Amino acid sequence: MARSIAFEDLATVVYVWVDDWYQAHVADGRQGQAGAKPRCSDSEVITLLLLMDFLPFPGETQFLGFVRANHRALFPQLLSQSQFNRRARQLWPWVETLRRHWAEVLGATRASLYLLDTKPLPVVGYTRDKSRSDFAATADYGVCASRHLKYFGYKLVLLCTPAGVPAAYDLVPASTDERVAGEQVLDWVWQARILGDKGFIGADWQEGYRETRGLEILTPARANQRTARPVGVQRWLNRLRERIEGAFHEVQNTGRHLEHLTCRTLRGLSTHVAAKMASHALKLLLRRQAGIDVRTFTLTL
Repeated sequence: MARSIAFEDLATVVYVWVDDWYQAHVADGRQGQAGAKPRCSDSEVITLLLLMDFLPFPGETQFLGFVRANHRALFPQLLSQSQFNRRARQLWPWVETLRRHWAEVLGATRASLYLLDTKPLPVVGYTRDKSRSDFAATADYGVCASRHLKYFGYKLVLLCTPAGVPAAYDLVPASTDERVAGEQVLDWVWQARILGDKGFIGADWQEGYRETRGLEILTPARANQRTARPVGVQRWLNRLRERIEGAFHEVQNTGRHLEHLTCRTLRGLSTHVAAKMASHALKLLLRRQAGIDVRTFTLTL
């Protein structure tokens, strides 16, 4: 029978997991750095970044305010929001390394089937002046046809397992062709089936990956496509397509919504996307190894 788990207990579990990894892989390399030792440890900052997506707060201001008002004993040296953001940006490489570690533990690098898709990531209002924005040099205008959405920003291209474990991801300019976007993550895997949407159709492109990396890229057939698939195969693809939508919906819509991060710099955006992916991997790992469901704050083991 499931029983509830308090936020304090969940935070403690996450901190222990993060700090154990940090001490084993990062701490020695950061010893002896110039400056005073920070009162709020790197492990605490990373823990807070991950926990942020487990509570229904729209942004950092509300989340840090909640922790400061209710759980200060857990983080006695809690930083101000500006200090927290600065430290988080500094720790971005380690957050991404931790995500990759958890993806490896969850078997995301050894799967036989992956789901591939892209999602819009607006960063500046469509009609606002972009010339002074930190995103001006790397983002551009794009269209999400399925949502009839015109926006300025990036595409998030994500390769994940059917269970939703992020295996690889990247940010590309919004106007990037789907196949070019897919190339940013497909080099992480080999000898597998890749299920994508119609944007990844292309016989020569798919054959290239089949020959060089042993990847079989499967997509829904276009209405005017000459080569028909057996009905059973098409039904199987349709069922897997529903999995794609479910996995991507959970990544995007649990915790802070990816389209509402309101970051002002590319480094800040990269940090919070990495934290989002890491927290999603952590959510799956907590469920598998500790029996903790962070969606309902229940313990099943």
